[in-house]
Amino acid sequence: MRTASSLLRLPDAIAAVPLPAPVAALELVGVSKFYGSTAALRDVSLRIDPGEVVALLGPSGAGKSTLFRCISRLAEADGGKVLITGQDIGALDRRALREQRQSIGLIFQQFNLVGRLTALANVLAGRLGHTATWRVVSRRFKHEDRQIALAALDHVRLLERAYQRADSLSGGQQQRVAIARVLAQQSRIVLADEPVASLDPASAENVLEVLRDIARERGIAVLCSLHQTDLARRHADRIVAVRAGRVVLDAPAKSVGLADIDAIYRGDTAADDLG
Repeated sequence: MRTASSLLRLPDAIAAVPLPAPVAALELVGVSKFYGSTAALRDVSLRIDPGEVVALLGPSGAGKSTLFRCISRLAEADGGKVLITGQDIGALDRRALREQRQSIGLIFQQFNLVGRLTALANVLAGRLGHTATWRVVSRRFKHEDRQIALAALDHVRLLERAYQRADSLSGGQQQRVAIARVLAQQSRIVLADEPVASLDPASAENVLEVLRDIARERGIAVLCSLHQTDLARRHADRIVAVRAGRVVLDAPAKSVGLADIDAIYRGDTAADDLG
C-alpha cells in the first residue's frame, strides 16, 4: 500500500539535480582596457547580485572611473565580457544597447539636476526612455509616469519637496532627488560615482542609507565608488578594491580591517595579497 509520504517523496534522480545558480545582476569576466600601452584595467572580474551593495575603493587613478565606463559601454573593453543579467553588452547592436542602458542608473558627485526645475520635473527625466519624444518636449507626461516619479520621491523621503525648485534643496536632498530619478528609470543596476564626496557627514550617511534601502527593497544591484572607507565598511555588503587597474581585494565589508584599507592605499605590494 502506498502512503501519502511515499507519494510526496521525489525520486532520488530528480531530488539530486542541483538548482541553477541565480543570474547575477552585473558580472565582469576578465575585463581589460588599454589606452595606448597603458593598462587602465587588467583582467578584472567581479559579480554583483540583485539587492547587493558593493563599495568600490582604490586610490585616484586606480581604474574606478574606467570600470564604470566599461560597464555602461561608454568605453569599449579591449578584453573580457560585461554581463548584465546574463547578457553580454559587448555583443549588442546600437538599438539593443540603448534599451539595455535604460536598466543602468547613473549617480554622480555633481547631482546633474536642472536647478530651475522642480524636484518632480528632474525625477521625470528618468522616464525619458519610456515615453514618447513629444511628451518629453512638451513636458506632458502621462499620469502613470507622474505617479511613478512621485512614488520615487516618496521612497527617498522627499515627497513633500516634489514641487520645490531643485536649486533650493540642500546637497543631500539634491542627491536623493538623483536617486529618485534612477528609481523612476526603473533601473536594475545603479552605478554611483563618488555620490557623497561633496556632502557633509550627516548628509553622506543619509544618502548611503537610502541607496542601501532601495537595493534591499527593490532588488537593485548597487556599485558605489567611495573614498570614505568608514562609510564603505558600514553601508556596503562587500568591498572591492582596485589598484593599478587590478582587483586586489573582494571581501565582505565586515571582514575588511584597517590594515587591509591601509594596504590598498599605501601603494606597495602588500595589497596584492589581500584577496
